[in-house]
Amino acid sequence: MVVDAAALAGRLTRVAEQLDVLRRDHASIVAASAASNSDDEHDPEGATIAWEREQVAALIKRLEDERDELTEATARIAAGAYGVCERCGRPIPDERLAVRPAARTCVGCG
Repeated sequence: MVVDAAALAGRLTRVAEQLDVLRRDHASIVAASAASNSDDEHDPEGATIAWEREQVAALIKRLEDERDELTEATARIAAGAYGVCERCGRPIPDERLAVRPAARTCVGCG
């Protein structure tokens, strides 16, 4: 098996670090917009503060989902069910797990 508990733990750590940075960025954007009295919705110079805030919020959501999937994959390792397709019961190829370590299904069932 290409992916093991240590590799998943390392990836979880990186995701947690990225979440911390993005959450600080999001808080800064929110604070900046609260302190600003400008009309950024009609600013011809580029993206609005609201757009930036929502972009960062979407990235946070994606990383939270990845964190949850990796946590579930870690539980499957502990239970001895990691790398086995939840639909057909066949092994999930190492190549798929290398790309998507939280994969629950093989390519055929996915």
